[in-house]
Amino acid sequence: MKKIMLYIGVVVGVILVALLCYIAYLFLSYHRIADNQELTPDVNNQETLSTNQSYRGMTFNIGYGAYTADYTFFMDGGKSARAKDQATVESNMAGVAATTESIDPTISFFQEVDQDGDRSRHVDEVAFLQQQFADNSSVYAKNYQSAYLFYPFLEPIGKATSGLVTLAQSEITQATRYSLPIETNFNKFFDLDRAFSVSHLPVSNGKELIAINVHLSAYTDDPAVQEAQINKLYDVMTAAYQAGNYVLVGGDFNHDMLANSPRIFKTTADRHSWDQPFPESTLPEGFSIPKGQIAEESIPTTRKLDIPYEPGVSYVSVLDGFMVSDNITVEQVAVHDGAFEYSDHNPVVIDFTLK
Repeated sequence: MKKIMLYIGVVVGVILVALLCYIAYLFLSYHRIADNQELTPDVNNQETLSTNQSYRGMTFNIGYGAYTADYTFFMDGGKSARAKDQATVESNMAGVAATTESIDPTISFFQEVDQDGDRSRHVDEVAFLQQQFADNSSVYAKNYQSAYLFYPFLEPIGKATSGLVTLAQSEITQATRYSLPIETNFNKFFDLDRAFSVSHLPVSNGKELIAINVHLSAYTDDPAVQEAQINKLYDVMTAAYQAGNYVLVGGDFNHDMLANSPRIFKTTADRHSWDQPFPESTLPEGFSIPKGQIAEESIPTTRKLDIPYEPGVSYVSVLDGFMVSDNITVEQVAVHDGAFEYSDHNPVVIDFTLK
């Protein structure tokens, strides 16, 4: 009996030491990317935008190429943490590219684009998009470079380097990455780092179109963090607008951009942390959230990943969209119904002119 207890004690001791070493590894390897970081655009298009000409924008969270329509994710109550295999990621990325080509946006905002990751089977999705749209100028802003997350235990999500990609059928003269406030407790290892990128596109009248690509936090329950993220975004938007520029913000806001999505989609489940109404009343002066016919058409932009997608059954909402300054005329905005074939998000498209 003493020997058995000794063996049990040794095993428990080894597990505790391994756990403590892993926690130390997480904290020692953790670092936030520098705020207000200058980015180098890859300029492959010298076009200059013009006033009173119709342009198209698109925002698309591609879910790092892992999410097919039958995929479920552990943090939403599903099963998986990684893409099924490399072929699935490559197929999804090809579908993202084909969807983008069919929409033909002047400016594209992509979120959750992995440069490298266990979860995305080490497919370089940043390079893929840049190669597929080689005639576009591009900017990549890294959101995070996470340590190896040994969770869930049977299929760890692993390490990931991921961020935001902005493409433009025009010149991008400069770009900047801004860090967003995040939780400082242990949750920072699961919601990871957050940022937004600001790209400057010249306009023929001497002004600029400031294209902001953003992805706000999803899994934080702290309203102070959500408010701080939105306020920092507002500060940059306002400064660009007051300088006389046009401002187009596109992305995944992880808020209900219609405010009443549960009524539109007849959702009976409680709202989640990533589906609280966006505080539209706090928008800075001169800005609006164009909604077009999104509510009437009842096409969601995202689904919960607890079950395979099933129309009328899956929890869905509208988290993606745009904010625009009032010197931009919005012609239409709509959700492109991709039936969540290549991602857990559908792209949102906006047609606009610069006054």
